Amino acid sequence: MIVNTDADNQYEGADVPKLVEPILRGSADMVVGDRQIETIEHFSGAKKVLQRLGSWVVRQASSTHLPDTTSGFRAYNREAALQVQAVSKFTYTLETIIQAGKLTVAVEHVPVRTNPRTRESRLFPSTGAYVRRNVLSIFRVYSQYQPLKVFWSGAAVTGLAALAIFIRYLIYYVQNPHAGPHHLQSLILGAVLFITAIVLGALGVIGDLLDAQRMISQRTFERVRRIELQLGVEPSHYEPGAPPAPDRDAREPDREALEV
Repeated sequence: MIVNTDADNQYEGADVPKLVEPILRGSADMVVGDRQIETIEHFSGAKKVLQRLGSWVVRQASSTHLPDTTSGFRAYNREAALQVQAVSKFTYTLETIIQAGKLTVAVEHVPVRTNPRTRESRLFPSTGAYVRRNVLSIFRVYSQYQPLKVFWSGAAVTGLAALAIFIRYLIYYVQNPHAGPHHLQSLILGAVLFITAIVLGALGVIGDLLDAQRMISQRTFERVRRIELQLGVEPSHYEPGAPPAPDRDAREPDREALEV
């Protein structure tokens, strides 16, 4: 089991037993602590509204029911840790929830307490920057799992806009066939929107094909994790300049050779 918390002492450590209880009970694979945003005194009114709005967007994208999706106080059992793969360099909180909602990971939430703020966040300079980066993260992860829905929705919107402009041009042309090219700019705009819709539709097809390859890669990576865990392979070192991990094969004799 893995328990994760932020480094700013935001969460009450005494709530760890409450956080892991659904996993120990067997009703959840991943548990997210609900900070109950409305009760946090140092959160401004605007920030509370943005938190609620962002959590609603993530719930729609992930098909989960978590009230506080940006909470960093959470617990995972082995199955959830093996399946979820965070690739974002800014925030794992939203990415792992969307992934969990799309995978076979049971997600629950429990109310947790928070400590008074001791310093400002060092992850982002302002609320605006935080919102922008989270929006990009949500779009990136959701488009990986639902590329057809994302790009074909855009194609439908731009296609309908192009159709409306074409109809407007045709009506004007029928009513004034000798008026000259006064509305030629509408025809050009409609053509640009129509081409954009075609490109977005093609991107949706390409994204769907890439999604199939991503699923194969994700399942392969999950399988590799399980094999490494069973064999006791030590984790890799990703820190620049860190010494390489000891070679397990060099430390242990070949078991098959010994048996022969």
